[in-house]
Amino acid sequence: MIRRTQQLLWRLLALAALALGFIGIFLPVMPTVPFVLLAAWAAGRGWPQLEVWLLNHPRYGTPIREWREYGAVSRRAKWLACTMMAGSAAMLWFAQVPTWLRGTLYALLLIVAVWLCTRPERKVLGADADPSPPGTSAR
Repeated sequence: MIRRTQQLLWRLLALAALALGFIGIFLPVMPTVPFVLLAAWAAGRGWPQLEVWLLNHPRYGTPIREWREYGAVSRRAKWLACTMMAGSAAMLWFAQVPTWLRGTLYALLLIVAVWLCTRPERKVLGADADPSPPGTSAR
């Protein structure tokens, strides 16, 4: 019974993260890939079929595998994320919020941007490397 409850909770977390990631596709202030990474992580603990589907996804499979294997974030993703954070910071300038809150949010955005930019970039797979996700075989 406890195992079944844990599996259900992992699945609910995976679905909630996927839902938030889906919303992030349409809202520029909401990230997508971090939620997809969270969904893949949760699915790996309670929904293996969803994890395999995410790892094989044509758009999000590669970033998930690169993050898992190397802690890598593509240069394009870094630029896009930093641009969106800069846009959010610019919009925040015109928002009617207390100065302390604005300063706190600016500091958080800066910390996240520095952390993100210090992540390694995607590894170039060698000619003999198997680019297929773990658990599958391209050969």
